Amino acid sequence: MESNLEVWKTAHQLTLAVYKVTQNFPKSEQFGLTSQVRRSASSVPTNIIEGQARQYKKEFVQFLYISKGSLEETNYHLFLSKELGYISEDDYKMLAELCTRIKMMLYKLITTNNEQRTTNNEQRTTNNEQRATNTFEYDK
Repeated sequence: MESNLEVWKTAHQLTLAVYKVTQNFPKSEQFGLTSQVRRSASSVPTNIIEGQARQYKKEFVQFLYISKGSLEETNYHLFLSKELGYISEDDYKMLAELCTRIKMMLYKLITTNNEQRTTNNEQRTTNNEQRATNTFEYDK
């Protein structure tokens, strides 16, 4: 399974990196922070791919927003992990920069899809108005 979206590829790389750095977390965190950061990180590309499989752009955008929320959750878990001394400052910076890149990519993709939906809705409205005008002219 793979997506052609760059944001998905980058989010997948984040997930792999999170799994790698969490291997060194304390065993006492196995069902706590380790599990939570892994789930939130893997939720980012999962929601992107699920949204992409949906029929309507509106649904796709909704899944992108969910992905964005999971990304923020992951970002906080990584910050907490650094504060607790579970990951190094360097690892945190690298992962935080990756989160920032994904966040910008998601923003752009959401904005683009919302603009396309607005344009399509405006075109539909114009077409409906033209049809109504044409019908009215025939009634004369």
